[in-house]
Amino acid sequence: MKIIIRVLFLGVCYAIVSCSTKKDTIISRNYHALTSDYNILFNGNTAFQDGIKAIDETYKEDWFSQIPIEPITFDEDKIVVPSFNNKPGAGFSSSSDKKETTTFERAEEKAVKAIQRHGMNIEGIERNRQIDDAYLLLGKSRYYQQRFVPAVEAFNYVIANYPSANLIAETKIWRAKTNIRLDNEETAIESMKLLLVVKDTLEAELTNKIKEQGHTALAMAYLKSDSLQNAKKHLLLSTRTLENKAQAARNLFVLGQLYSSENKKDSASWVFKKLVNFKKAPYKYKIHAQIALAKNTINDSTSVLVLNTLQELIKDRANKPYLDQLYYQSGVLQEKKDSIQLAKKLYYKSLRAENGGEKQKTFTYENLGNLAFKESLYQNASAYYDSVLQFSKDSLSLRIRRIKRKYKNLASLIQFENTLATNDSILKIVVLSKEAQTAFFQNYIEKLKKEDEAAAQRRLNQMAFGGAATDLASAKKGEWYFYNSQSLGFGKSEFLKIWGSRVLEDNWRWSEKASNIQSIKDTVVAAKINVKYDLETYLNTIPTEKKVIDSLAVARNEALYELGLIYKEQFKNYPLAAQRLLRAKDENKDESFILPIHWHLYQLYTTLGKTSKALIYKNKILTEYPETKFAQIILNPNIVFEDDVKVSDVESKYKMLYYAYKDNNFSEVIHQIDAFLPTIPNAVLLPKFELLKALAVGKSTDKKTYEDALTFVIVNYASTPEAEKAKNILAQLKK
Repeated sequence: MKIIIRVLFLGVCYAIVSCSTKKDTIISRNYHALTSDYNILFNGNTAFQDGIKAIDETYKEDWFSQIPIEPITFDEDKIVVPSFNNKPGAGFSSSSDKKETTTFERAEEKAVKAIQRHGMNIEGIERNRQIDDAYLLLGKSRYYQQRFVPAVEAFNYVIANYPSANLIAETKIWRAKTNIRLDNEETAIESMKLLLVVKDTLEAELTNKIKEQGHTALAMAYLKSDSLQNAKKHLLLSTRTLENKAQAARNLFVLGQLYSSENKKDSASWVFKKLVNFKKAPYKYKIHAQIALAKNTINDSTSVLVLNTLQELIKDRANKPYLDQLYYQSGVLQEKKDSIQLAKKLYYKSLRAENGGEKQKTFTYENLGNLAFKESLYQNASAYYDSVLQFSKDSLSLRIRRIKRKYKNLASLIQFENTLATNDSILKIVVLSKEAQTAFFQNYIEKLKKEDEAAAQRRLNQMAFGGAATDLASAKKGEWYFYNSQSLGFGKSEFLKIWGSRVLEDNWRWSEKASNIQSIKDTVVAAKINVKYDLETYLNTIPTEKKVIDSLAVARNEALYELGLIYKEQFKNYPLAAQRLLRAKDENKDESFILPIHWHLYQLYTTLGKTSKALIYKNKILTEYPETKFAQIILNPNIVFEDDVKVSDVESKYKMLYYAYKDNNFSEVIHQIDAFLPTIPNAVLLPKFELLKALAVGKSTDKKTYEDALTFVIVNYASTPEAEKAKNILAQLKK
């Protein structure tokens, strides 16, 4: 027995010695290869795949922008520099120093462990055929941790030390991808060309999988270097065999987007159709390819077919997560067909769709705003643009900045429109008799009561039957509400909470019917509500002082004038501008407004081609204001100007005149500006010259001439900062 034990002991010792990483034996090589592959590397690859799966599940696609070829976002400013030890190319420290936190860090730890424990580098040659796999896993794990420099070191170590390994091509592709992330696109392109061209012609044929990966990496490099034609070429080559279903579908979608961005709608539609017909493609790419097809429709006949397809997709319950985009794109197609009302309905459905994306909402609100703007519903347009800005998270994009400018332009218009509506309403009530004012507000109060009563009844119904749903669910099925004590108690408490204690009589819902046993708090609330129904409150707010009434009229008239200018200069809505200015002319008693109103009406009717009406205001200006600059412009409309003055020359001239103004040479400034302006009729600095001239006039002539000069700047350059400054100066002069 002792002999058997000794023999077994010696056998175990021999096996252990034979499996040393320093001995190049068949037993040792196979032992370390099997142990590293089926134990350590298996766990490492499992952790790596878990990390890839987590990225796929958490990555948020922006389907409205050009999606990246690789679905991952890296911090461009974060590049980790390696700290190397005695293992060439590995760039890792002892596993005892490694803190496990993520799946990719666990995968790296397993790769390091396999290399440290089972590496058999004997006389400069690695005898364990699994170590190159370990280095590849090490590099890939570092790539996804954004540790690109040590990742390249790991890939280089494999390429330098295992040139005949069966995974050498894959390693070169991963090294190229890492170089792209390090902004070394040229290096990546060169290495991929050597792999895909030289390998094909001189050595064994590459597998379809490797070719797809190589062409995908080349497309990434060309996109990074803005070589779109080459990027499209390799995206197309990467989708010939469709081995990797997810990446092939993604490459097709990226290719379609590139064609679409170049307005090559035929090519884009061909690619998206190919993706739709790709049966094994992930569904998210197929449904967005359908939406992209709708965006790239070319003619009306095609749009009808696409609309029918979108309707079928909307009916499919599987597309519930995409309803906001499907409704929106259907609305866009209807809008192109001039079916505006139907387009609006579809846009509203898009906004109401469950789980709708915030970015999609910005596009839907923008289209609704544009439609309202075209219909001259500027307040509605402003509200829609405001919603765009509320939902947008990319305030720096060109599109959002444009919408913000539109919204700001509408803000002043809406302010003046509100002033006009409010002051008009007050002034109409002011001129009514006492009896008519009383009747007006009594009707208004009755209307309020009916609206409040209806709203309260709806709330009561919701609380009694909707809010009590949970309690009623536990009641006996089919039992009437008023026979269920639990439901009845709930309804009673909710009634008291809403209405308080009330006497059973007609019009019991009115706030005045509340019982005296209400708490002090309820009484205070009722008193506050009663203000809405108090006739005297409204009558007491009607202004009676002439000064206040006159100020309301002045503000109303100024709003009419400003609205006329905004509609004329900013929004080019000439009919509405003429309407506001005509009313401003009729209502206004301020002489300083008469000439500008006549001038703008003359320009408006000339633009609209209404010659007879334009002639009326032309004659008024020439007969009543013959000495003004407006009259001079009318009398000399066909002066030939020199248009070849450079901007730099204009700026230099302005600086020279400005310094002359600062030196109190006012008459010289006026004379030179009068001589210079006819030579630069379209220069952007015209308002500055005119304001400078007005200031010089103010320093050298009388107040009336100064006011006329400022008025000219305000009228002719209404939307400029110079006009605003002139307006402020004029307001100070009139105080």
